[in-house]
Amino acid sequence: MAWRITVVCENSVVRPGVLGEHGLSVFVETPDKVILFDTGQGFALVHNSLRLRTDLKRVDLVVFSHGHYDHTGGLLDFLSVHGPCRIVAHPDILTERFRFMPVGGEERPVSIGIPWPESYVRSRGARFDWVTDWSEVAPGVFVTGEVPRKTDFETGDPKFAVKKDNNFVPDPFKDDYSLVLDTPKGLIVILGCAHAGIINILNHVTDRTGKDKIYAVLGGTHLGFSSKEQLNATVEALKSFSIEKLAVSHCTGQKPAARLACEFPNAFDFAPVGYQIEV
Repeated sequence: MAWRITVVCENSVVRPGVLGEHGLSVFVETPDKVILFDTGQGFALVHNSLRLRTDLKRVDLVVFSHGHYDHTGGLLDFLSVHGPCRIVAHPDILTERFRFMPVGGEERPVSIGIPWPESYVRSRGARFDWVTDWSEVAPGVFVTGEVPRKTDFETGDPKFAVKKDNNFVPDPFKDDYSLVLDTPKGLIVILGCAHAGIINILNHVTDRTGKDKIYAVLGGTHLGFSSKEQLNATVEALKSFSIEKLAVSHCTGQKPAARLACEFPNAFDFAPVGYQIEV
């Protein structure tokens, strides 16, 4: 069987019969395993899987990119369809997460973490496999583990926070993982939100694999929340990589996506629900 990647949940749709939601889920078929990367927010996973014929019962393991509700919210629906399943993730996905948002005329912390406690999802069949370092989770399939932060321009979104000693502090996003596929055409890197920074992630991937041919980068880049200076620096740094397909989505934002389309006209694509890459 070939390698096939299908976007099951994403913010936008371009085909009839499927649902869009603020979130991400990607169905990954390899010659050996089927992997579900994130589960979306929870409204669209089962419906879209039926329409796209991405059979959730075939999934061998789930990999979570990080612990936000729009990536973990479909877990219970998945388990209801699939039954107990191995869940590969960083233990910090269970940390209570917040984003400061305008509420009643002032910035207040709003909970945006995984919607359920660990004990409950375990009782529903979640079999957590905690991973903190680069790991091969299936033949030719790797999770990045904790990504070293080396660039000086990928500073992260200051509105994301966690609690420490009853105070809100910036979220370090140690759990920000990407999925890496070593395919015959080159590496495919699937991003969740790239909170670690897309350049930090790609540098980490090329360092760990010893390969610099990146066939495709797909997923959320979080550039929709970055400064103009960060976007400019990211665009210039991306030019140093050999990327054949740059298929962005989710938290990339319309203006950054348009900029990337202009800067990488031969590589750029947008990845809504139903988008596929086959190798």
